[in-house]
Amino acid sequence: MRVVVTGATGNAGTSVVRALARDPAVSEVTGVARRLPGLRVPGVRWEAADVDPGGSDLDALFRGADAVVHLAWKFQPTHDPVETWRTNVLGSVRVFEACARVGVQALVHASSVGAYSPGPPDGRPVDESWPTHGWPAAAYTREKAYLERCLDGFQLAHPQIRVVRMRPGFLFKRSSASEQRRIFAGPLLPWWLVRPGLLPAVPDVRGLRFQALHTDDAADAYRAAVVRPVRGPFNLVADPVLDGSSVARLLQARTVPLPAGAARAALAAAWRMRLVPAAPGLLDAVLRLPLLDAGRARAELEWTPARTSTQALQEFLEGLRAGTGLDTPPLAGATGARPGEQRPAD
Repeated sequence: MRVVVTGATGNAGTSVVRALARDPAVSEVTGVARRLPGLRVPGVRWEAADVDPGGSDLDALFRGADAVVHLAWKFQPTHDPVETWRTNVLGSVRVFEACARVGVQALVHASSVGAYSPGPPDGRPVDESWPTHGWPAAAYTREKAYLERCLDGFQLAHPQIRVVRMRPGFLFKRSSASEQRRIFAGPLLPWWLVRPGLLPAVPDVRGLRFQALHTDDAADAYRAAVVRPVRGPFNLVADPVLDGSSVARLLQARTVPLPAGAARAALAAAWRMRLVPAAPGLLDAVLRLPLLDAGRARAELEWTPARTSTQALQEFLEGLRAGTGLDTPPLAGATGARPGEQRPAD
């Protein structure tokens, strides 16, 4: 089986290509990114390509592939939603259409918990039948939800293609920490202070609860979705549910209650002054995310996370204070290589 992975040099991509390359059912993995990485993964061949409209010839790239895993995504610039729409929505549609033209048999698309409509008032976990209309005020959730509608039509038009939609919670691993700091917090976060005992308190935003998953565990679910004859959406999360208190315990700090309105006002002011890249609409969306039930993935993919959500978050925090990364343009570390890791690109 030949598999092409777009967005292969980011947080999810680097884990997905490794997982696929280890599977005996996969004979060839092509990792696609806008910029070629220095990272070398046995069994993975790298190709430089751009999914944006007017970009690379995707037909030539996908021709002969049995499956395409579409992970390519642009989080910034949050002040220019037209640019992210161009890559994330129009680029994704180009990927879908190219798969149909060249006869790719399986398309595995990276959707998200962010595609879901706000959760039920009682807070119960929802399965994959929950509506996917996102939160319209945030570009990320708006784009993820729109692509769900695109795939609805794509499946009707191309029933011969096996379409899988992966809807994970927050994905963390050690080597993604520097990238995620740049994407969401910007340069002002004092990452070197994120260590147990140094921070006296952590804000506990009222109503904030989220589910996390180690990126390598998510990648194993993607691998299973490629090699198994499954279709449709899959929720991907690990236990337990996290909140501000969970972060505080890992940092040996106390919590300070913070009303959601105050947190949003502070974020909005910092975003308008371009001090942080995360837009206030994203916080609004996160506060409304449903909790997910991953029972379908456990049953049909025979998938079980190897790590808890707490372990995934702890590994991320360790990577954050160490400034770690990988030798790919998106994951370049803040302070150079750490033991066992590739040196980040210059």
